[in-house]
Amino acid sequence: MLALAAMAIGGGVVGAVVANTFRPEPVATASAPRPVSRSATGQLSVAEVAAKVQPTVVMIQGQSGEGSGVVLSPDGLILTNNHVVEGAGQGGGQMTVKFNDGKTAKAGVVGTDPATDLAVIRAEGVSGLAEATLGDSDALKVGDSVLAIGSPLGLDGSVTAGIVSALDRTLTTGPDQRQQIPPGLGQEQQQQSAGTTIGGAIQTDAAINPGNSGGALVNAAGELIGINTAIASNAAGGGVGFAIPVNTAKQVSEQLISNGKVTHAFLGVSVTDATGDVPGALIGQITAGSPADKAGLKQGDLITKIGDTAVDAGDTVVGQVRGFKPGQQVTITYMRDGKLNEVTVTLQEKK
Repeated sequence: MLALAAMAIGGGVVGAVVANTFRPEPVATASAPRPVSRSATGQLSVAEVAAKVQPTVVMIQGQSGEGSGVVLSPDGLILTNNHVVEGAGQGGGQMTVKFNDGKTAKAGVVGTDPATDLAVIRAEGVSGLAEATLGDSDALKVGDSVLAIGSPLGLDGSVTAGIVSALDRTLTTGPDQRQQIPPGLGQEQQQQSAGTTIGGAIQTDAAINPGNSGGALVNAAGELIGINTAIASNAAGGGVGFAIPVNTAKQVSEQLISNGKVTHAFLGVSVTDATGDVPGALIGQITAGSPADKAGLKQGDLITKIGDTAVDAGDTVVGQVRGFKPGQQVTITYMRDGKLNEVTVTLQEKK
């Protein structure tokens, strides 16, 4: 009870601050005796965004796990995290989807992609569902107001408010989704190193807890801009949240729906964290005939940048490459013999 009371107080303070960013303050005019509220096109209050988005977010329950999901189509296609599907579907049990109106339906897996921690499931025997409106995660800026909607700790339809606190984060998630630690945040990361590395993640201070995974991160217009997937915390009950950008989720979900699987880009290098004064990823081995080999990269080169993203660790390279498409051309900045160089690499499909 004390924990819930504390969260309610904290949510009230944050909600009050963010409400002012979602909808502008009343504007006084000379001819009006009282202030007149004027809303810019596309700007909604927190309550209006929540009311718009809640019907598109579901709770996913299974034999040994639960999480959240976002409705993609009126006939029951739902986007969620791969680790939610793995947890809910363990033991061969079928998943159950609970909708915002309290109705439930059985659901089966359409396709999963562990590399990006995304999955698509389909609710059976449903129609006319409210579907999410997809936004553009590439247009996000640090400081933008966001809402996280899902089923934290089994509390379906929960809404928390915050901002985008950082962009383009790289994180490594482990088997314990309650406490997922990105590189550089402490010893816990070593315990989670066997998990999935995700690049380009959205960082938010909107409260995200176990059960939020697979749920919606939306902007001030109620558009889906991310799929909540991880938290980083050194203590139970709080931390920093991360979401997979919707542009990545859209690309992956479309492939899962069409083919049941996803093709990924391949660079062809093994990397370790740099140990010298210059941060980066040190190339250990290069696969013969790979895109890296064809571009002239060599063992011992220090990758410092991929595209516009600075590389501060080996995980950054892994996460960024997973976000690219086969055939895409990417500029890699690297250091060799103390000199910076650039090379354009054409990525191939990973076999």
